[in-house]
Amino acid sequence: MHRRPSEELNQRNASFDNRLRPTRFSDFVGQQKVRDRLMLAVEAASQRQEALDHVLLSGPPGLGKTTLAFILGEAMGVHVKTTSGPVIDKPGDLAGLLTSLEPGDIVFIDEIHRMQRSVEEYLYSAMEDFVLDIMIDQGPNARSVRLELPRFTLVGATTRSGLISAPLRSRFGIVNRLDYYAAADLQTIIERSAAKLEVMIDNNGAHEIATRARGTPRIANNLLRRVRDYAQVRAGNRITRNVADEALSLLEIDPRGLDEMDIRILETLLHKFNGGPVGLNTIAVSVGEEPDTIEEVYEPFLIQEGYLERTAKGRVATPACYKLLGLTPVTRSGELPL
Repeated sequence: MHRRPSEELNQRNASFDNRLRPTRFSDFVGQQKVRDRLMLAVEAASQRQEALDHVLLSGPPGLGKTTLAFILGEAMGVHVKTTSGPVIDKPGDLAGLLTSLEPGDIVFIDEIHRMQRSVEEYLYSAMEDFVLDIMIDQGPNARSVRLELPRFTLVGATTRSGLISAPLRSRFGIVNRLDYYAAADLQTIIERSAAKLEVMIDNNGAHEIATRARGTPRIANNLLRRVRDYAQVRAGNRITRNVADEALSLLEIDPRGLDEMDIRILETLLHKFNGGPVGLNTIAVSVGEEPDTIEEVYEPFLIQEGYLERTAKGRVATPACYKLLGLTPVTRSGELPL
């Protein structure tokens, strides 16, 4: 029986992700301080034969929050059950998840800041006292049922830590923020991934991909996947600096890691709004992208690289942005309205 192309493609994508995801702390590259803190917490909890304290991981997408959750499960020798904030939309969903746990298990909730507030409040007693009080029925027949839970570890991941309520944040014993990776760490990740994919790559080729990966391992592995395709078809399955440059140029990713949407955002800011200040929603409409996507995906890198500034009055282009696009900063007599 032959599989349909779509089924085969999905299986290949899943296999690609699983092969490249590290499963041990020793294989996890970068985030040295975060890794050291988590390793210490795991060793201490293991010595006491206790469940690991609750962990909150924050930072931009693609830096390894999900990977770290599974590494914690592997290090503690327990199961990891995964879900996401938007999926848990009623207390019954949370109860079903928590009551199925075994002692010491890890519950990983991605995008935990998007959890319904009514559901979040049930987490408070579950995290502190390992009990769950569920209301049954309504009106005169309403009654509360207390469910005893095994001692578990909640690992929450968020890209917007400012949206997590203070009561929830205070219940996490271990709070860590993941930062963008240095090019040297990304190069190591790319070389390891290339070895797992059985594609030849030299140091210069890996460095070229690393410098364009926006400081993000997920992007680095995605770029490696595309460069691998190019090398397979046009370069004898070997990635050199020139091969990587040709492949990434085909993808319209410049040597600074800026892609087509990055350039469009900067050009819009300069050409349409005279460098700003201009509001996020206005930029989003101009480039045809969602405001949340611009704020969470594109802006962090543009700000980090010094091309864009967030001010109280809106987004403003920096001198580096003018230089990038070959323009001279203009002197504005007055600021544009938001």
